[in-house]
Amino acid sequence: MATASKPWTEPMPEEQFARMRDVLAAPSPIGLEAGMTLGVIKPYFDSFAPAGWAVRQFQGHAGIVLDSHPGEDERFKIMVVGHADKIRLQVRSIGDDGKIWVDSDSFLPGTLIGHEVTLFSEDPDSPGAFRRIEGGTIEALGAIHFADEAVRTGSKGVKKEQLYLELQVHGDKQKKQIENLGIRPGDPILLNRPIRRGFSPDTFYGAYLDNGLGCFVTAEVARLIAEQGGTKNVRMLFTMASYEEIGRFGSRVMAGELKPDAIIAVDVNQDYVAAPGVGDKRFQPLSMGKGFTYATGAIASDQLNAILQEVARHQEIPYQRDVCGRDTGTDGMAGVLGNVDCVAASIGMPVRNMHTISEVGHTGDVLAAIHAITGAVQELDRRDDGQGSLRQTFRTGHPRLDQASGLEHQWPAETDEDKKDK
Repeated sequence: MATASKPWTEPMPEEQFARMRDVLAAPSPIGLEAGMTLGVIKPYFDSFAPAGWAVRQFQGHAGIVLDSHPGEDERFKIMVVGHADKIRLQVRSIGDDGKIWVDSDSFLPGTLIGHEVTLFSEDPDSPGAFRRIEGGTIEALGAIHFADEAVRTGSKGVKKEQLYLELQVHGDKQKKQIENLGIRPGDPILLNRPIRRGFSPDTFYGAYLDNGLGCFVTAEVARLIAEQGGTKNVRMLFTMASYEEIGRFGSRVMAGELKPDAIIAVDVNQDYVAAPGVGDKRFQPLSMGKGFTYATGAIASDQLNAILQEVARHQEIPYQRDVCGRDTGTDGMAGVLGNVDCVAASIGMPVRNMHTISEVGHTGDVLAAIHAITGAVQELDRRDDGQGSLRQTFRTGHPRLDQASGLEHQWPAETDEDKKDK
């Protein structure tokens, strides 16, 4: 029977949207994730965590874990994980004319031109302390008047080696002016674009939905579980990982340290329907606004996916089935990469324009993910007896294709709409 309340069908409340905006706005480039994890999410965890829950911090990276039953390793452990690291630009070198040449990292060079950024400069006189510089833009060509004809017509693109940060420096000794600020190669640069509600209903846009959204969803699941009394049998590990954008290294370490029995990774996914120029690639038609996605293939557990689907159907939460090959492309791989025996699922939210300054998402998909994962956690807690029964269920419950039943051609072919009309 469906639940009476269906938040995923309503606009996201302003208070909740503001929390999401704060998470997404936190400066957390790869390797410097503490701005999000310790600056935004840990205080949020502290605001609702029941007595006995604890936040664990790590030495080699700024990931954090909210643990519902610290030290109780005999319990079935469920890790819900998003990654806090954002792709960033980096200072590559400084030219004599004051241009700060930058590395585009995982951005398409052409999507960066003209956009405002914030440069975070480590203080040379106080290593480990950072200053911020705003008011600069990323450029490559200057005026159209200086561009090759092929670039003007669009037949030739912008190379990453052409990108530089424009700080409007002029006058004498322009390179020295930059160096006097303490700006050095390796300093990180982030796009300066907070998220805003979009023109179309329940949409929003801005930079770094990848993957502040996964961290926001994970934190909201933690809050809902806490408000509903926590879990009786399973141990929850609400995790904000690092280093995902360079190889899922942070979550791999966390899985190796904490040895979860189940991992539910939360990340953005692609809106393949709206993606330009990919029709002939035959992607699964995932679409923004039609619910969360769950991955099939790679290391995704059919048993865990079945529970997620059962919960979503029971509560009438919209969801979409995604397809992946050898790799989910998310922190869902953390267990196998960390040599941990666990079941895994990868939950996504379709977005448009990924890795640009104008990523687009749908609050309904975000809320659907939050409530589906919350429901799945509660269902896993219900199925466990606190004595290892859930581990045994997963060990013995693997689907048996050798026992698959036969299926014959179905005729006449009926669509869901046909069935509704009867």
